[in-house]
Amino acid sequence: MPDFETLAADPHWLPHRVDPASGRLEFLHLTREALSQTGFLADRTGETQAVPLAQIARSAIAPGPVHFIFHTAFCRSTLLVRALECPGVCAGLSEPRVLASLAGAGQGAQPLVGPVVDLLARPWAQGEAVFVKPTNHSNRLIPALMDAAPQSKAIVMTNPLPSFLAAVIRKGMMGRRWARQLFLEVMGYAGIDLGMDGREQFAMTDLQAAGLAWFLNQRYFDAIARQYGERVRVLDGDRFDAARERTLVAVGDFTGVAIDKAK
Repeated sequence: MPDFETLAADPHWLPHRVDPASGRLEFLHLTREALSQTGFLADRTGETQAVPLAQIARSAIAPGPVHFIFHTAFCRSTLLVRALECPGVCAGLSEPRVLASLAGAGQGAQPLVGPVVDLLARPWAQGEAVFVKPTNHSNRLIPALMDAAPQSKAIVMTNPLPSFLAAVIRKGMMGRRWARQLFLEVMGYAGIDLGMDGREQFAMTDLQAAGLAWFLNQRYFDAIARQYGERVRVLDGDRFDAARERTLVAVGDFTGVAIDKAK
C-alpha cells in the first residue's frame, strides 16, 4: 500500500473521502481526461487507496494556486467550473466528494481542512492553477477553506429567487424535498429567528422552505463577502449565461490566471 508521501506527490490521486470511523483518508485515482467528463467528481469510481489520518502531514504536499467557486445550486456553477477545465492553464474540480465528507464529519475533522485543500491545490501540469467548486452542501466550510488557502480568491455564484424556485419546480418532487432539506441544513449554521415555532415551520409549503433557504444563503454569502473583502467576487448565474466570454475574462483578471476566451 502506498504511503502518504507517494500519494501526495501525484495529483492524479484525488482525496475522495474522510472516514472518521476507520481513521483513514481515501484517495481516488483519476486521469486528466476524467476532469472534463460530465458529472460530479463525488460520483466517480475507480482505483482507490487509503492512508491513516495520522500519516497526513501538510509539509509533504506541494500545492499550487487554488481558487474556489461557491454557490447556492441551480446557478450554472457547474458550467463555470467545466469552462475552467483548460489543460495548460487551469484545472476545474467539480464537487470533489472529500469536501462534503469533511462537512459531514463535524468539528473533529477541522484539522484536516488545510491538508485537504493543499491536496486539491496540487497542479495537474506545470504552471496550472486549480479551481475547486465544492457542493453547496459543504458551504458551512467556506471560512475554513478560505483561511486554509490565504492566497486564494473566491467566486460566489447565486441567482435571483425566481430563477432558483423555477429550478426547484423543474426537479419535481425530489427537487422540493431537496429544498426542504437545504432549509434545515442552512438553518443549522446560518440560521436566524424566523418567529415561527417548529409546528409552523413544518407547515410551510415546499416553495416557502425553498425561498427561505435561498434567503439564508444570500445572508450567509453577504457575510462571507464582507469578511473576506477583495478576495471575493459575487457572480449572478443568469448574467454569466448571457455573457460567458466576458465572465471568463473577468475571472482570469480577478484570479491572475491567464484565461484565453478563444479557448
